[in-house]
Amino acid sequence: MSSVKLLNTAIDNLTMAELLLKLNQGVVFTPNVDHLVRLQKDREFFEAYSTADFRTCDSKILYYISRLLGSPICEKISGSDLFPAFYWYHRSNRDIKIFLLGAAEGVAAEAQRRINAKVGREIIVGAHSPSYGFENNEAECQKLIDLVNQSEATVLAIGVGSPKQEKFIYKYRDQFKNIKIFMAIGATIDFEAGNVSRAPRWISEMGLEWLHRLLSEPRRLWKRYLIEGPSFFWYALLQLLDLYVEPFADAKPQEQKPSSPVKCDSLLI
Repeated sequence: MSSVKLLNTAIDNLTMAELLLKLNQGVVFTPNVDHLVRLQKDREFFEAYSTADFRTCDSKILYYISRLLGSPICEKISGSDLFPAFYWYHRSNRDIKIFLLGAAEGVAAEAQRRINAKVGREIIVGAHSPSYGFENNEAECQKLIDLVNQSEATVLAIGVGSPKQEKFIYKYRDQFKNIKIFMAIGATIDFEAGNVSRAPRWISEMGLEWLHRLLSEPRRLWKRYLIEGPSFFWYALLQLLDLYVEPFADAKPQEQKPSSPVKCDSLLI
């Protein structure tokens, strides 16, 4: 498995099918434009990213930029595509027991009900929606860990927004007794519960899913997409001109898999 370096992040260059086959344990993060920008200034977030076992491309914008840089990413694999593919792939695997952590009160429980009905078994063994600001309350974090441990789940899918979800996994990963796979999945729990609608696939394929989300939640997302997001293109230009300087050069570098030929029809453009 090879990887593609975008700014200071190594993104795994693999297909969904390859990922599902390889994903037996480890931490999965899904880099997008917002993550790449944040990784330029948030050391703890960068350190969390450095510990991930899988980093998949969650943005058509990154997908297209990788081509301009001469290292094409094979496939966009967003958390909201990966998670349903994952639970459907493991629908008959009794060793896969998922705990959903995230979204507003009651939303995770509704996602649990819908997914279990779809799959035909109790693949989601627990669900909880934490309070706002839970990450700053150590007592609540410990209660969440106990809740997950008591469920005997082997997979933790956490969707509380970035960078909270990645930092939570980074900080508490070793305290989960039975969890073998950690997945940071953003708004996926809302999508699975039917609480928020995803952009039509044609919009996503054009790289405009960010616009759909902005129009759906303008008060929450305007700063991310209109103020912070555009700086990514400046960083990408610097990398294209070989002028980009990585921040946090003193930190442990992210693992970059050796390059190898990637067989993927989508490389033909």
